[in-house]
Amino acid sequence: MKTNSVKVEIITIGDEILIGQIVDTNSAWMAVELNKAGFELAQITSVHDDAKHIIDSLELALTRADVVLFTGGIGPTKDDITKQTLSSYFGMSLIFSDEVYQNIERVLINRSRAVNELTRTQAFVPDGCTVIQNTVGTAPITWFEKEGKVIVSMPGVPNEMKHVMSTEIIPRLSQRFETPSIIHKNVIVQGYPESALAMKIADWENALPEDIHLAYLPNYGIIKLRLSGISDDPLPMEFSINQQIAGLTEILGDAIVAFDDVPVENMIGNLLAAKGMTLATAESCTGGHIAHKITSVSGSSDYFKGSVIAYSNEVKINVLNVTADDIEQYGAVSKEVVEQMAVNIRRLLKTDVAIATSGIAGPGGGTTEKPVGTVWISVCSGSEIVTKMFKFGNVRLQNIERTTQTALLMLKEII
Repeated sequence: MKTNSVKVEIITIGDEILIGQIVDTNSAWMAVELNKAGFELAQITSVHDDAKHIIDSLELALTRADVVLFTGGIGPTKDDITKQTLSSYFGMSLIFSDEVYQNIERVLINRSRAVNELTRTQAFVPDGCTVIQNTVGTAPITWFEKEGKVIVSMPGVPNEMKHVMSTEIIPRLSQRFETPSIIHKNVIVQGYPESALAMKIADWENALPEDIHLAYLPNYGIIKLRLSGISDDPLPMEFSINQQIAGLTEILGDAIVAFDDVPVENMIGNLLAAKGMTLATAESCTGGHIAHKITSVSGSSDYFKGSVIAYSNEVKINVLNVTADDIEQYGAVSKEVVEQMAVNIRRLLKTDVAIATSGIAGPGGGTTEKPVGTVWISVCSGSEIVTKMFKFGNVRLQNIERTTQTALLMLKEII
């Protein structure tokens, strides 16, 4: 049964966000953690370091949300105005807090720094709010309440925000509000374009219960299907979602590669570790991106031996022993060359399986026969080699990402 949820709005403060100088990663992280705790995101807003802009956004947020969370705009510099703005808005005065000052001293001593005039100003807090100590930074967290709603101001520094959200804010909000359970289940599908998948499962989707929502989340060769439900009683909802997934499995069969939100590099790592196999890569157009993805997984040293970034023909010839005549005859972006790269890196590093890539990432370098986005990928084991050509598109970074994801999916099939 769907129930009324507690709505949260996140407001990030800072000119640097609005001019694109930094990317707002705080909101994405907060949204995930709040959703896990049963809170529903009403909106995410970014505003200037401007008092009127902050107040206008707050008043609008209070019309649609039960909780408003500010990040940024607090600190020792003159453009950090959130504390003063909220203090004025709630009719409070700033008073010096010995407890906050002692916390600032502890934090700075641990960093071998002394309190100066600017950092000392952070010990001034609104006299009518709840002050929460920032044990990993110098700017305190302030908690206000108005007509049953909660407003919290936190630092914009990501590690400080994450720490206080995890240890203080979410636990306090969970005590303050009764939240329903928000349940998400993910099914990872490969081998279908989004439109083709929608057609394949149309009857199943149309028959979904009204309280279960389906989202399509495509990502370079795979599509994540997310089924979600909100309920005061999570067990019946979870059972209902699992029933729908069972029906979906009957329709899609082997096209389903995972039943959890697991990146492909994690799937590969789990498979290699389970089978006791090792991997090497020889990368041209991906420039080490496949190796980066593999080694981003903890424990990858157990199964990943290394990579050769053979960006030039000289490295392909001198390190990977690709035949110079084949490069001359077929070109570096060819089946003949990429297969030699895969086979020879496997032999060179003595691994069970290997990946090789060669292509034209763009935006320049294409020809009529081999336009930008042309990529050859080869994966091999001791007994099998699979090589395919793809034409991905004209955007360089997307071509690198698509090649990486596709290569990992091809490797998954061979192991």
